[in-house]
Amino acid sequence: MRYEDEEIEDLEDGDGELSEDAAEKVIREQFIVNKGQEPVRIDKFLQNRIEGATRNKIQQAIDDEFVLVNGKPVKSNHKIRPGEEIILFETRPAEHFEIVPEDIPLDIVYEDEDLLIINKKVGMVVHPGCGNPRGTLVNGIAFYLKKEESEELPRVGLVHRIDKDTSGLLVVAKTEEAMSKIAAQFKKHTVYRRYVALAWGNFEEEEGTVEAHIGRHQRFRKIMAAYPDGDHGKEAITHYKVLERFNYVTMLELRLETGRTHQIRVHMKHIGHPLFNDATYGGDYIVKGTVFTKYKQFVENCFRLIPRHALHAKELGFVHPRTGEYIHFNSEIPDDMQSVIEKWRSYTGGMTSQLRDKLDNA
Repeated sequence: MRYEDEEIEDLEDGDGELSEDAAEKVIREQFIVNKGQEPVRIDKFLQNRIEGATRNKIQQAIDDEFVLVNGKPVKSNHKIRPGEEIILFETRPAEHFEIVPEDIPLDIVYEDEDLLIINKKVGMVVHPGCGNPRGTLVNGIAFYLKKEESEELPRVGLVHRIDKDTSGLLVVAKTEEAMSKIAAQFKKHTVYRRYVALAWGNFEEEEGTVEAHIGRHQRFRKIMAAYPDGDHGKEAITHYKVLERFNYVTMLELRLETGRTHQIRVHMKHIGHPLFNDATYGGDYIVKGTVFTKYKQFVENCFRLIPRHALHAKELGFVHPRTGEYIHFNSEIPDDMQSVIEKWRSYTGGMTSQLRDKLDNA
């Protein structure tokens, strides 16, 4: 079973290239040196930046080429300069997970000899990792594709992935050729991806674009953050359009030009409209609305109906790797999200026929 590491894939979207050895390592830290940074030894710089790190351990990591500057190894006495990209790889052995085929129900939208289109359900992790060694989408795909007469696991490519609590469409390549051709389309940003989401607040404009780099949060490394000045992270572009307004919450269409980790969720938080019930990025409390008890109860009831961020990967389109024809897929909004939409629609007194037509034709 083959799948792409999200952080390595994100790096390869940029101008630099990693060696084969580097591509097998796991990134621990990745950042661009700020414009105002004074020249300082890299070992001292990393010691001050990484909590709990000692000078000796950092120097050993540098000597073992677990630290790269602009894609190349350096010495401990290298003095960093503004604009340099520093990558620190995890020095502990990466945990490897055996892909065990498991009989997990899959919602397969389309299949041919080259690819699978799967409608991922809410709560399903895409591939094995720490805390999720089994029960993932990859385990289910391995079971589905494994032939009884063969003891070898099928070689398939997970070209992209979506968050555990995001529902919707993703493509899986069944051959190396399909993997290569579809991945190239993702890298060139020519794949059509349309999401539907509920976000807090009433948008001033009917549509707009968010452009802000996305990278690991410099303090809380498990989450992402937006960096509008471009000094950190990678370029990220998200287009949005209002589908329906519920006064305090807005239903949006979102289209991605780039595919950064948590891109939609981070960009919506960045512009002050976190996704509804997104606990990671500030949407799991009343962001907009009144102080009345009934309103608070209404929102809490909605949270119980959709105990996750309200985001669905609704459409996916790309050029077929074998035929060269454009193919396009659409999936229904899942029940939990649809029920919350209906509750907001009822709460705000319905919608105009114009908005209904817009939603139906979206």
